[in-house]
Formats: sequence, structure tokens, C-alpha cells
Amino acid sequence: MKKKPLILVTNDDGITAPGLRTLIRIMKKIGEVVVVAPDKPQSAMGHAITVNSTLYCTPYNTGETHKEFSCSGTPADCVKLAVREILPRTPDICVSGINHGSNSSINVIYSGTMSAAVEAGIEGIPAIGFSLCDYSWDANFEPVESLVETITREALANGIPKGVVLNVNFPDLPDSGIKGIKVCRQAKANWVEEFDKRTNPMGKDYYWLTGKFVNLDKGEDTDEWALEHGYASVVPVQFDLTAHHSIQDLNTWNLND
Repeated sequence: MKKKPLILVTNDDGITAPGLRTLIRIMKKIGEVVVVAPDKPQSAMGHAITVNSTLYCTPYNTGETHKEFSCSGTPADCVKLAVREILPRTPDICVSGINHGSNSSINVIYSGTMSAAVEAGIEGIPAIGFSLCDYSWDANFEPVESLVETITREALANGIPKGVVLNVNFPDLPDSGIKGIKVCRQAKANWVEEFDKRTNPMGKDYYWLTGKFVNLDKGEDTDEWALEHGYASVVPVQFDLTAHHSIQDLNTWNLND
């Protein structure tokens, strides 16, 4: 009998997040699940890791048969601890999410959800980050459950290219509203940010980060286009950040004179 795949499940919204609970339920249909997730929300942590303080990772009892652990660190820490200290073997796949909110376009840079997936990818583990474009804690994940299962099963069956992880985003639509899945490129977009400056009762200034998301990309092959038009987007993301196309230009500089 074929052995069930070992699936590492993590996120950045914390171990109690409804999106994580949904992802666990889906993954238990597919394989053997082990959960290592932050003990508190860690959104927008990017690829931060804990180096100047201790890490704690304790069993989290849900009364179910699979194992769960609550980690005091970042999403990337969770994956590192899972691979080095907790899992009995290298997992067949790592899934991160389902995030409460979009991680499309430039958001992938800031995302704790995707950084957990990237950390797994660095370890040579196939990995997928899943996000729903609804920031509400009470977001309805039911319309995307079958799509999450399909994408995960396809990744296990076909493999993910070496050095690549998948960034999957779902539009916030009912079952009948999601038209399908599109493989896309990352849209060229950014945040136009401002700081709301205030003064506390002690006379000390403080700031709240505000801003708006601006899509500068008119292409119809991007994740933003897909989401806007009712499709789930799948973007293959690489963690080799080398701008290979620039090497030839830089070699024309007089760097060794």
C-alpha cells in the first residue's frame, strides 16, 4: 500500500486562525498532517527569523489525531523547527495559509504566509502558500476548499519545479462566482504609503502606517487581472533573487580599474 504523504501545515495568522483550521481539514483528506504554526498573529513579517531571543515550541492539543505545535517565533521559524526538530522525516509538501487577505503582486515580499512556503522551498520541500482576498477573521473559506485540494493533489502528483514555490490567491466570491484557476505572472504594483502622525498624552510622537494599493500593470496575464475577473491565481515564485538579465550590463562597468 502506498504511504500517505506527510504534509507540514503552517501559516502567519496564528494557530487559532479559521483559515489554518480550514487548511488542516482539507489536508487530512490527502495525507498525514503535522501542524507547526505561530502562537500569535505574525502577518507582514516577511522572512524574519528569530536570532536574538529564545524560541518555544509546545504541543497544541485540539483533541484530534494529528499533531500540532504552537511556536513563539515567525512563520519561517516554524518551518525551520518543524524540519529540524519535530517532523519524523522530510515532508512531501508544505502548505501555508489559508491567509486572511491577499498576498498577490508585491504583497508576496511582505507576506509571512509566503515566507513560510519559501523557507520550505529553500529546504527542497515542495511548497504552496494559499490566500483568500478577505481580511475578515470570519472569512468564508468554504468556496475555495475544493480548489485548495485540487492544487495540492496536482502538486503532489506532478511535482513543483526545483527552486520554485507556488503563490495561490483566491478572489472573495461564492462557489458559483469563481470561474477557474489561472497560472499567472506577478503584477507590477506597489503600495503608495503615508504615515498618520499623532501625539500621545505624554507628548511623544507616534505613527500609524497607512496607504493604498496601486496596480500599475495592464496585462491580462497577471495575478491581479485574474483575481479581478473572478479567477484563482497561481504564480510560480522563485527565491533566487539574482537579476540574471542585468549581469551582462554590470560587467561593462569599470569595477577593477
